[in-house]
Amino acid sequence: MTRTPVDDYLRHLAVERGLAQNTISSYRRDLAIYADWLASRGIAGPSAATEQDLGDFVRFLGADRVPPLATSSIARVLSAVRGLHRFLAEEGLVAADVSRELRPPKLPMRLPKAIPVDDVEALIAAAGGDEPIDLRDTALLEVLYATGARVSEAVSLNVDDLVDQEVVRLFGKGGKQRIVPLGSYARRAVDAYLVRARPLLSARGTATPALFLGARGKRMSRQAAWEAIRDAAETAGLATSVSPHTLRHSFATHLLEGGADVRVVQELLGHSSVATTQIYTLVTADTLREMYTAAHPRAR
Repeated sequence: MTRTPVDDYLRHLAVERGLAQNTISSYRRDLAIYADWLASRGIAGPSAATEQDLGDFVRFLGADRVPPLATSSIARVLSAVRGLHRFLAEEGLVAADVSRELRPPKLPMRLPKAIPVDDVEALIAAAGGDEPIDLRDTALLEVLYATGARVSEAVSLNVDDLVDQEVVRLFGKGGKQRIVPLGSYARRAVDAYLVRARPLLSARGTATPALFLGARGKRMSRQAAWEAIRDAAETAGLATSVSPHTLRHSFATHLLEGGADVRVVQELLGHSSVATTQIYTLVTADTLREMYTAAHPRAR
């Protein structure tokens, strides 16, 4: 079977850049959309595409395609297409990169969704109970809210990552390590879990250093963490959708509302750039405006 430029590009991503197989599969799906469109226009592959063709492709994605792609999906497809054309130019397979002026559509700013402190307390209380799974779920929710950890970071915790009774060691993207205070509520919940629940769960499986264990004694999965939060939200009767990231957003928003410096919150969240953290300040500003409008006699 004849190799195509897309095949060569995907091989480059896998071998030279070491991208994960799931990422390669995503690139393959997106580039298949591009290849099908080129074929429908009678264009002999990406090497024959022009700048005008790429402009037409963008319009196709957003308007003519059935169904049209969302803005975020268009941006993802165009990122794959730009990478392909850049590769072709760098390899000398085409004279120039015709995608160099291609700009993805501007993505709408999505403000992170936090929930009020009262809802967080209701969520954690709803997970309460004396059964091992109840104690585990309570400890998990307390840790997620106390540290702002991503769900992947929380379920990856080992017992030894509890550095002492005050802080926990988290490993973020790229294996980057950060130390985050645990807080008194989380400490008590973790202690109760370690003493009264984890030994019982551990006895159901083989030895593991994992902090949070599943019902069979193995490391708790991300899916199980999601289910624990969803079940607690349903029990608490919360109207809004709650996910592990909701607790991370709430952690950051509540800290800023309490007067924490944005750079401190950046460090606690493990963001490489403060610009990523500053989006939470917009949420806080919106809240302040709402409170001002509601309370000030001459605001309206």
